[in-house]
Amino acid sequence: MSLFSPSPEPISVTVLVLPESSLMSLASTLDPMRAANRAAERKLFDWTIASFDGNPVMLTCGIPVPASAALTSTLRGDALIVISGFNQDRHAGRRELGVFAKAARGFRAVGGVEAGPWLLARAGLLDGKSATTHWEDFEDFAAKFPHVDVRADRFVVDGNVFTSGAASPTFDLMLHLIRSRYGTSLALEVASIFVYDEAHAATDAQPLVSLGRLSGHEPRVSEAIRLMEANVDAPLTIAAIAKRLKLTQRSLEIIFRKALNRSPGDFYLKLRLQAARRMVTDTRLSMQDIAIRAGFGSHTAFSRMFRQVYGTSPRAYRIKGGG
Repeated sequence: MSLFSPSPEPISVTVLVLPESSLMSLASTLDPMRAANRAAERKLFDWTIASFDGNPVMLTCGIPVPASAALTSTLRGDALIVISGFNQDRHAGRRELGVFAKAARGFRAVGGVEAGPWLLARAGLLDGKSATTHWEDFEDFAAKFPHVDVRADRFVVDGNVFTSGAASPTFDLMLHLIRSRYGTSLALEVASIFVYDEAHAATDAQPLVSLGRLSGHEPRVSEAIRLMEANVDAPLTIAAIAKRLKLTQRSLEIIFRKALNRSPGDFYLKLRLQAARRMVTDTRLSMQDIAIRAGFGSHTAFSRMFRQVYGTSPRAYRIKGGG
């Protein structure tokens, strides 16, 4: 029976946390389980935090998270969830990956959060499966693991494996687990504890820009931003964006400045430079490849604009690890 099938039985979970993970991703995994126990007034979830060596794990925010167990092949349970963030390959080398693959056999289901799907894929657990990861990594993930059906969804459940893109999609995933197993009423109680309006489906795409209330306040600006993020590598002109929205370029300029206090051109350039900065710090791509993926005509033009915004060259920014 699937972990997501209706059942009154409790679930035992081991959460493997890697260094440089996000506190929000960890909280989105743990707190819905805690809240479900509270709302149900019984222990539906029992969890253990593990690290590869049993030592505390330092998160990106500088907070150490104690681990109550070291991951071993003798662990057993219903679900093994791995949470990872930056430099997952550095924190999970060949030895750690072997331990993880063996440990996964002792669990009914295995999940990956944020960069966690990379470990699942490296261990061969996603071959022939559908999966997602953080939107920043879609292209590289798909190229690295051609046997995985990579989807831009917020979270994906495929048989005995499940993956999510980041903190908010992980909260959606945990609510989906609670709803599927223990019923809609309990899921609503858990969402209400956090004053969380669950408005996303699993198959909703992960956006580059989270628009929040802007979509309702000024949908034309939201639509313009969606066009921009869909065309980072081959930028549209502002006139072309305005035409697609059935606006004049002047009208688009006015509503953009009113909504965001900046021109659409400035916003588009910043969006492309932010995408480039992530590739500079989080990948090993050459600067020429990054320039092309971020829609700059040449490495020289890319370097000049990068220096204007971030105060240093892309290469120096990479060496300093993001400044």
